[in-house]
Amino acid sequence: MDFIHLINLISVGTFGIILSAAFCDIFWTKQKCLIMTGSMAAVFIIQGIIYFFIDMDLVEYLYPLITHLPLTVVLCVLKRKWLWPFASVLTAYLCCQLRRWLALLVTALFAGDAAMQNLTELILTLPILLILLRFIAPSVRLAARYPSSVQWQFALVPALYYGFDYLTRIYTKLLLEGALVAVEFMPFVCSAAYLLFVVRISEERRVRNRLEQMQGVMNQQMEQAVREIEALRELQKKTSVYRHDLRHHMQYLSNCIENEQFERAQEYMRGICSEIEANKVKIFCENEAANLIFTAFDRRTKDYGIPIKISAGIPQVVPLSESDLCVLLSNALENALHACQRLKEKGLPGTIEVLAYEENKKIFMQFINSCGTEIIFDHGIPVTDNPGHGIGVHSICAIVNRYKGIYAFSVKDNKFILQVILNCKTRFPSKRERQIQTE
Repeated sequence: MDFIHLINLISVGTFGIILSAAFCDIFWTKQKCLIMTGSMAAVFIIQGIIYFFIDMDLVEYLYPLITHLPLTVVLCVLKRKWLWPFASVLTAYLCCQLRRWLALLVTALFAGDAAMQNLTELILTLPILLILLRFIAPSVRLAARYPSSVQWQFALVPALYYGFDYLTRIYTKLLLEGALVAVEFMPFVCSAAYLLFVVRISEERRVRNRLEQMQGVMNQQMEQAVREIEALRELQKKTSVYRHDLRHHMQYLSNCIENEQFERAQEYMRGICSEIEANKVKIFCENEAANLIFTAFDRRTKDYGIPIKISAGIPQVVPLSESDLCVLLSNALENALHACQRLKEKGLPGTIEVLAYEENKKIFMQFINSCGTEIIFDHGIPVTDNPGHGIGVHSICAIVNRYKGIYAFSVKDNKFILQVILNCKTRFPSKRERQIQTE
């Protein structure tokens, strides 16, 4: 009987150590495997000395000190972190309950004794271990990549069970004596853990839905900005064609003048001039993409009767990609335009001012627009309860943060002010530049 019990002790120790290592997110090199194997052998030697030469029952009492603590320390050294190795050991201990409870079930069904329980546990060890290694361990390791707050939540139930098991079953007999506070404790933990799980899942689902919504809107804004740029480039090409065809226009006008068809010539010239003017891209700065965006919004504001003043000195090479520059400018100008449109609907005047320039290898941008309603700020960022609104602000913040820049939102004298600073040294290579470097 003692032999089966001893073999079962070795099997459960091996079971727990292997699971702890498998649950811990460690890249297992040959050296680390040797360290882990040597540590496991040392633990078994210490257990054997206590079992054979001191007291058999003392092994169970000292198990946290002679097994779990050294195992946690070794995993902490190998991973160079302490929280997740601690959680891995506790989770592996919790999984030991699977083989123990199944053995108790078999023993109860067949009216067996302690020997049957030990033998059943021994038989179940390998199949359960293989199942856990194959289907559970990969998912447990993924939890190691979550923030510390999530890792603490993950370790909470195994930690509570660990303390409960030793306090009520090994160090005392509260559970065997049927003390209600002990009997009802783990059902209470399961209920609380389930409720926390539901709250956590619901919160993550809300955050995920919001992120998906923001991503969808940002993708639409990106596509809209790209379409606007392409449309303006087409207009620019048409203007180039008009310039190329100038000789033909001059020949037609010359024929009209020779035939004294002066009114026809004037009408023709007015038509050509209006077409060229309509298709012309205004030059605000050296940057082509910025000129296209500024031109598009200059036309839109004029269509709505909203004065806009653009003073731009954006260089051709800027610290962000062309698409990000377009999204940044489009969102800032779109928000300013919408604010002025709301004022105009109320019969109030609205203006937009844009200032952009380069100085000391930094790009400074400032967007000022009239605002009528009180703006609510959360940690310096304007927020709104209107569905579908506020995405542009988050898009601006995300782009500026991506390039390690600075942004600031403020309101002064009924003017909403957005200021952006980008460091030219932090420019990321474009997709095309990365392709050229690869080639």
